Amino acid sequence: MNKKFRILHLSAVRNWGGGENHIENLCNELSEIENGIVNIILCVENGAFHKKIKHSDLTVETAPMLIKLDLRYVAKILKLIKKYQIDLIHIHDSTALALAVMATKLGKLPPFILSKKTSFPIKNRKRTLYKYNHPQIRKILCVSKKTMEVTSNQIAYPAKLKTIYHGTSLAKSANNSFNLRQNLNIPLNKIVIGTIANHIRAKNLETWVKLIDYIINVKKDTRFHFVQIGSYTDRSSKYEQKIKNSGLNNHVSFMGFVPDAARMIPQFNISLITSQSEGIPQFIYESFYHKVPVISTNVGGIPEVIEDGVNGLLTNPFEPQRLADKLIALSSDKDLMKNFAELSYRKLIENFTTRKMAEQTLAEYKKVLYGKNGTGN
Repeated sequence: MNKKFRILHLSAVRNWGGGENHIENLCNELSEIENGIVNIILCVENGAFHKKIKHSDLTVETAPMLIKLDLRYVAKILKLIKKYQIDLIHIHDSTALALAVMATKLGKLPPFILSKKTSFPIKNRKRTLYKYNHPQIRKILCVSKKTMEVTSNQIAYPAKLKTIYHGTSLAKSANNSFNLRQNLNIPLNKIVIGTIANHIRAKNLETWVKLIDYIINVKKDTRFHFVQIGSYTDRSSKYEQKIKNSGLNNHVSFMGFVPDAARMIPQFNISLITSQSEGIPQFIYESFYHKVPVISTNVGGIPEVIEDGVNGLLTNPFEPQRLADKLIALSSDKDLMKNFAELSYRKLIENFTTRKMAEQTLAEYKKVLYGKNGTGN
């Protein structure tokens, strides 16, 4: 590519999660593989994402967001398009999409690429269908085949859809000065079961609490200590109260939001996911990278990366006892744990790296900028 082109990445999410990790990884990888790309990130002022990346080498712009559809964010989009002479806008969440669509009413915008990072179906509402089918959107990049399948039901031109798995970066350090066992007073003989998930409905931590209650109070298996990392919400007090009421405090540690939480994963013996809805959580890729075996529900695109009994264990959502039984069984089979971890690592290296994700995303950028946009027009 001879000409430089400029991408404006839009994030209107206040918390830090896998979607924001994807933006950071994508921008870093694009800078490595293509000298002609300039990435600018617009995020929520003083939000968790802003705090995480403001001291990085990335070009970061912010806008205040006191309400969900804050017009100051819209104004900032228009300002940045002129300031940086933006060629393409990459939208990373549904709120950012709504704000970008609003901006089209106030000025001329470059083409959009939208990332669909969850398996939530697009609601059959007039305004929602309008924004997801807006003519400015030239490509919709889906985090999994399941997400692509669900999304296609409400998209007028399915040729816009493309599956690109996110993956994880191989250029990282697992060094972490925070020792979980020492700082959380976890005895050396305990098996550490780690979960990284914000306290939101999709992560279904109700099932996580029920699983722990079943293992400790019903099965009387006290070999485990459960570590939960993720941003608190209005649901958090309910989870903590249930843990307390069930007499489980000595078996559970809530850590809240932890910057670079993936660095904790090497200290887990097993990674546990209880979600009721997902794209593919970054936590799975990070666990693969650090060779920690994974037990998960089989929602969203998760079965595309974990084959039950081959490189991990899966159950249906809302089945805490079945999930618990699989956890107990796996924890008692060290050879199987090692086999799962090795197979998953190999699968990650071959299929799910951020370098591969960035290369595939760059190819879609070029198609849009050079006219092959797949809109069906």
